[in-house]
Amino acid sequence: MSLTPEAVQTALQSLIDPLTGKDLARCVQHCNIHIEGSIVRLDIEMGYPVNGLRDELAARVRVHLAALPEVSAVEARVTGKIAAHATQSGAVVKRLPEVKNIIAVASGKGGVGKSATAVNLALALAAEGARAGLLDADIYGPSLPQMLGLAGQRPVPEEGWMRPLMACGVQVMSIGFLVEENAPIIWRGPLVTRALFQLLNETHWDALDYLLVDMPPGTGDVQLSLAQQVPVTGAVMVTTPQDIALLDVRRGIRMFEKVGVRILGVVENMSFYVCPHCGQGEAIFGVGGSERLRAEFGVDCLGKLPLDTRIRAAGDSGKPLVVDAPDHPTTRLYRDIARQIAGRIAALPKDMRAKFPNIVVEPARQ
Repeated sequence: MSLTPEAVQTALQSLIDPLTGKDLARCVQHCNIHIEGSIVRLDIEMGYPVNGLRDELAARVRVHLAALPEVSAVEARVTGKIAAHATQSGAVVKRLPEVKNIIAVASGKGGVGKSATAVNLALALAAEGARAGLLDADIYGPSLPQMLGLAGQRPVPEEGWMRPLMACGVQVMSIGFLVEENAPIIWRGPLVTRALFQLLNETHWDALDYLLVDMPPGTGDVQLSLAQQVPVTGAVMVTTPQDIALLDVRRGIRMFEKVGVRILGVVENMSFYVCPHCGQGEAIFGVGGSERLRAEFGVDCLGKLPLDTRIRAAGDSGKPLVVDAPDHPTTRLYRDIARQIAGRIAALPKDMRAKFPNIVVEPARQ
């Protein structure tokens, strides 16, 4: 029996991508399968950035297809292409033309390491090959300028727009760039909400695959307005295993559920501590927090991060861990969580609104 592109695609139906849960046959088109005798060459296009997984995916495809009796060799080229995916219905703010997917990083409670998690996940997505951005939505306590080594810098105005600052390949915008470093922001809720939407809509984002929004703690007017009005692809909840932290995370999950925003998963921060001297581990903030959330809400744990002094020190110095120590074990955890987030988004329905032209009904001419 001669080998055909159809046979190759059929074989790939049984090879499942662990990040999306879908078969790889969906990632290969007939026109991208080339057969020369018993040699198969194919291009595989994943829906997420693949820098850290390219070789592994290609190897899995080679081994899988080499099991076909008609195949003697396989050459697989793996690339990533990120699309815009569907958001909650009823969002007031239209999808930003230069931003494919907005991800809210929230906690419901301060002090759980949400901002450090948002920063390192954005940098991890960039390391995976995505065009990533960060919006500091904490108007009262902006911390991203300090954490990214951008304190004291100002965005460049550009014909009614602001160009975001760059940090290690990530586009960044924060109210901290527009006010004096130690000046308190004494604004009421409506003014804060208006400022946040201006930062979002008047920043000249440049072709972003993912824009991570570092949400302020709590579930008040500002958080609810953002969740209701901004087209969000999904939310990532950050918590510690501590029961007190879980109380606020539950409120945050319910808030997102009420406005129809998907929960992509939970990141359990400060999950454990390992003594650098004796190697003994201890769960300082308790255990089983993410498991309890999964049992209650059906949300998966994307990963558990340690209580690591390197995370704190790297953030204070303006050199986040993912960039400062790319081979550090915790950096590998951040990159794994970033891959899972990108994979879960890739498995969602695509936003097809941009594919159709606007239809205008005009009265008939007499």
